[in-house]
Amino acid sequence: MKQKFNVITSTCVPLPLENVDTDQIIPARFLKATTREESFFGDNLFRDWRYKADGSVNEDFVLNNPTYSGCILVAGKNFGSGSSREHAAWAIAGYGFRVVISSFFADIHKNNELNNFVLPVVVSDDFLAELFACIEADPKMEVEVDLPNQTVTNKATGSQEHFDINGYKKHCLLNGLDDIDFLVQNKEKTERWEQQNK
Repeated sequence: MKQKFNVITSTCVPLPLENVDTDQIIPARFLKATTREESFFGDNLFRDWRYKADGSVNEDFVLNNPTYSGCILVAGKNFGSGSSREHAAWAIAGYGFRVVISSFFADIHKNNELNNFVLPVVVSDDFLAELFACIEADPKMEVEVDLPNQTVTNKATGSQEHFDINGYKKHCLLNGLDDIDFLVQNKEKTERWEQQNK
């Protein structure tokens, strides 16, 4: 069972780049790993942007800037495009992000995030632009993501938007259940249905 979602209020890490694909999120050379070791994938999130070719830290990249922190990643439009590798969602979760906000997600990556207990929140282009502007003005500003009510609020301005989420995935996130946990929890109902429909 995973950590349950409810209301998350956090500062944000801004990544105002559009069309960030899964190879940029976790480079292909790390896909040889077949087990989900969160620290390994988290350590290599955005590897080629976080580190220079000689292995030294790229101090210009946002994850290496101590000004920004928090468990919410605010990303540019069309986040997670490219290949369907689930490792990209493993890396995001492994780094410690619990929410990714963007104005558009690639469908497969969006589902991979949900399956790995990362909440993808889709907002309007205008709301996203406002978030980036507010984070730039005050890196300590916070965003509230309310899963039960499906709202995201910019605490700096009070502006709020509603976001959509699949009802089943919402239930699983609120209760800390993955697909197997859900099936186990409903084992008796499944067995009863099978008995009634023989």
